[in-house]
Amino acid sequence: MGRQSTEMLKGVLEGIVLAILGRRPAYGYEITAWLREQGFAEIAEGTVYALLVRIEQRGLVDVEKVPSEKGPPRKVYTLNAQGADQLEEFWGTWSFLADRLDQLHAEDDQKEN
Repeated sequence: MGRQSTEMLKGVLEGIVLAILGRRPAYGYEITAWLREQGFAEIAEGTVYALLVRIEQRGLVDVEKVPSEKGPPRKVYTLNAQGADQLEEFWGTWSFLADRLDQLHAEDDQKEN
């Protein structure tokens, strides 16, 4: 991914993480692993963990400590009602932006032809 792609991803990463948690509860490493499986290989674990701390502080998730076989308890994050509202707002904003960008792109394609 180039620098521009990385910067764009940073702008939507919170929405992506909220969408992941909207599907099911998860802990930080699971989220990072899923992102990498989806092609977001350049996202550092630290970036995801910092984001999880921020969304926890903002009250968008509930956190439960679950025992782990491999060390200290894991923090499992679950999207709560406030987080679901934030996710809905994200999708609304995403749809608006995607529509406008598609329109702009189509207009540029028409100019080239």
